[in-house]
Amino acid sequence: MLRRSMRIFLCLLIPCLLLGLLASPLKSRDIPASVAVSAPAVLPVSAVNWGLSFQTEGQAPVGNATRESLAQYDAWYLGDTSRKVIYLTFDCGYENGCTEPILDALKKHNAPAAFFVVGNMITSAPDIIRRMAAEGHIVGNHTCHHPDMSAISDPAAFKKELDDLAALYEETVGEPLPMYYRPPQGKYSEENLKQAQALGYKTIFWSLAYVDWYVDNQPTAEQAYAKLLPRIHDGAIVLLHSTSKTNAEILDDLLTKWEEMGYTFASLDELPQA
Repeated sequence: MLRRSMRIFLCLLIPCLLLGLLASPLKSRDIPASVAVSAPAVLPVSAVNWGLSFQTEGQAPVGNATRESLAQYDAWYLGDTSRKVIYLTFDCGYENGCTEPILDALKKHNAPAAFFVVGNMITSAPDIIRRMAAEGHIVGNHTCHHPDMSAISDPAAFKKELDDLAALYEETVGEPLPMYYRPPQGKYSEENLKQAQALGYKTIFWSLAYVDWYVDNQPTAEQAYAKLLPRIHDGAIVLLHSTSKTNAEILDDLLTKWEEMGYTFASLDELPQA
């Protein structure tokens, strides 16, 4: 009788235990370190805006795509995070008198930069474009007309936006455009990254920026420093706009402050290999 009761008990108990195990959520601490796996790196199929989450002061932010998932398409938002190095980049839609003071500050600090230009910038300010190249800066492709590239599904139309800008640059400077691309408005998709890579470009996002593009509502120097100093981090790719009066006025002092924090400046050509 006892044996029969025990068999009945076990028959009831074992299914309950199994059901409980299946129903219980698996927590990361339940997985031995030797077999733990990271979450898959997912890139957006549909268009999204590049975004960042700053979680710890002085540390690199988290992007809405991982370094690893971007690297497979020669895309970057962070550089060498093992060194106190900053990669300076500027988006240049047009010239309003601020670019040359920016170039002066960069020259004073012997700081290389990348200027992502559109067609209008080249046609309206060819001498400044030539100065950028002559002083050793990268001039990158921000497309000819600054459209939402993520909305262009035709590969030929995507290619034309980049090719037209590259041809205009070569006409103006007499040498090929460096193969760096920044999506207008930071809008992108996985397909965009594939298309740019197929054309030979590295896609450059950023890990630090601030609202500096409204020419009629420029931040004060104090507001700029409040964003750009505590959020700087090792391997930062910094995005600034060359139309910003504030940037033109503070850049010399800003670079000095970053240098006092122990940072040096590097070209995008020095990005670590994936």
